[in-house]
Amino acid sequence: MSAAITPLHGLRVLIVEDETLVAMLIEEYLLELGCEVAFSASRVAKAMRGLQTCGIDVAVLDVNVAGESISQLVETLVQRGIPFVFASGYGARGVDPHWSRSPVLQKPFTGADLRAALLASLEPMH
Repeated sequence: MSAAITPLHGLRVLIVEDETLVAMLIEEYLLELGCEVAFSASRVAKAMRGLQTCGIDVAVLDVNVAGESISQLVETLVQRGIPFVFASGYGARGVDPHWSRSPVLQKPFTGADLRAALLASLEPMH
């Protein structure tokens, strides 16, 4: 792997994913991309508590977290100006149309897919 610094190097990422193996894979991809995993949560309430204590730059959000709505979490991220990427087995169809401008990863995805989505999330919205 190249030692070159990329826009993702050192990025602090929140992972919200209820499937342990998927969360571990995302974490592995992030580390390979030079990111730091700031916090990982398998429930929305845990993610909300983590936002109070952990500084993050971007979030990777499962759309269906153990049957819970992630709307409150997304609203908090938007209020704080923190970009995010959705990860969904349903692709863009699984994302609330209100958030359709945010990058969506179709599960399963590769590290390259995650890299592209993270870079897209960091681009200013027009």
